[in-house]
Amino acid sequence: MPNSILLDVQNGVATITLNRPDRLNSFNEEMHLALQEALRNVKHRIPEVRALLLTGAGKAFCAGQDLSDRNVAPGAESPDLGYSLEKFYNPLVRALGDLPLPVICAVNGVAAGAGANIALACDLVLAARSANFVQAFCRLGLLPDSGGSFFLPRTVGSARAMGLALLGDKLSAQQAEEWGLIWRSVDDDVLEGEAWQLAEHLATQPTSGLALIKKAMHASSANTLDEQLDLERDLQRQAGGSADYREGVTAFMEKRPPEFKGY
Repeated sequence: MPNSILLDVQNGVATITLNRPDRLNSFNEEMHLALQEALRNVKHRIPEVRALLLTGAGKAFCAGQDLSDRNVAPGAESPDLGYSLEKFYNPLVRALGDLPLPVICAVNGVAAGAGANIALACDLVLAARSANFVQAFCRLGLLPDSGGSFFLPRTVGSARAMGLALLGDKLSAQQAEEWGLIWRSVDDDVLEGEAWQLAEHLATQPTSGLALIKKAMHASSANTLDEQLDLERDLQRQAGGSADYREGVTAFMEKRPPEFKGY
């Protein structure tokens, strides 16, 4: 795997680190391909892997697309940005959502453009207090992609989403927490430890049930209430037949900590 992506697995937690710190971990094609490979590796290592932690190296989480990788010279043919989304960014966002395990994002610095929205595609986002989120697309005549136009209005409401998209202002980690954009902001010096502790905790939980929680939450934005109630019925039936459910009930009755097996 190229050095632009680092993968480490310990105690049931896979850690993927975006590793182009000299470019603020912005994406080029090589990094996209390496990340796709890393996510396939994680998926193939289930049930050994029970949680995923995504973070960045250096002083940034991800500055989005490396513009030098698609520089538009005067008179040159314009790049097909739709192709870039179809081939790289959209599969990445879908892969993070479809992983049948919890995905935690530790935003260690600036998250701009697609970098901000890749963070929002994760299940739980922790951010260092010095970090910020920037929908920088408007500064280039573009629109929020990588799920940005989907995630923003559903998390912070249409008025704030429109302001972030049209103005491209920095949103601090603390304000992102207050607006409900992320799970929590923490002091910079404890981000790594807090994120790891959260990932390690989730890795001990009934991961098959957590995967069903993800499935239900993601479906709710498109379903009617009746459709969602039916989905809850079907998924709960599936969850109730799992070994983890039996272990959870047994441990509760026996007044002992449960030992969940997951998948």
